[in-house]
Amino acid sequence: MVAMTDSGAAHVEDHRHADVTGGWLRAATFGAMDGLVSNTALIAGVAASADAHTVVISGVAGLLAGSFSMALGEYTSVTTANEQIDSEVHVERASFRRQPEAEQAELVAKLVALGMSAETAAKASEEIHQDDHKAINFHLIQELGVDPQEKPSPWLAAGSSFVMFAVGAVIPLIPYLLGYELLWAGLAFGGFGLMLAGAAAARITRRSPAWGSARQLTFGAVAIAATYLVGHLIGVAAT
Repeated sequence: MVAMTDSGAAHVEDHRHADVTGGWLRAATFGAMDGLVSNTALIAGVAASADAHTVVISGVAGLLAGSFSMALGEYTSVTTANEQIDSEVHVERASFRRQPEAEQAELVAKLVALGMSAETAAKASEEIHQDDHKAINFHLIQELGVDPQEKPSPWLAAGSSFVMFAVGAVIPLIPYLLGYELLWAGLAFGGFGLMLAGAAAARITRRSPAWGSARQLTFGAVAIAATYLVGHLIGVAAT
């Protein structure tokens, strides 16, 4: 067993990567952003031509409907993607049974294309193919760019999406729930939430938090303004 040197330990610490395969981060980020934008826009659109009581009812309904819709969508999406991966594993396994030599030769060609010598690639392919299960995983990583052993959890994605959508959707409702029936207060809370969510997402992806905040606030403001205008026009037309 080789002891790890100080430089090796420093490299490991400096070379840590975030988990990009679990599926929960994308679902949570998307859920929070969608909850903030959609419910703030919904509140603005309803408030343009209705009273505060109607705004609260609409906001709560939007929160519940959106949370369940997001969770179901994430669960179905991730489950379908996982089932597709399982299908490809079945196809690859069948090919291994029918043409093991061709599969091994295919791997040799791929390793040579990556820069190995033909002799080294042949030896590596032979060793990899001593375990069919590991060989199938290795082939799928090379051919599809996915590892069948690291499939995201549909339940985790659904739960993350549900919770974060609800958190995002409740933020613009806070002033109304506290008794301050003011649209500008709800919009201010929603805008602040968008800035926080944008900064958090940017920090996770090692981008500028200021840029992430500004970008998310700009996109959200466009959607909110458009919804308010439509709600106002409908209210004017109805009177």
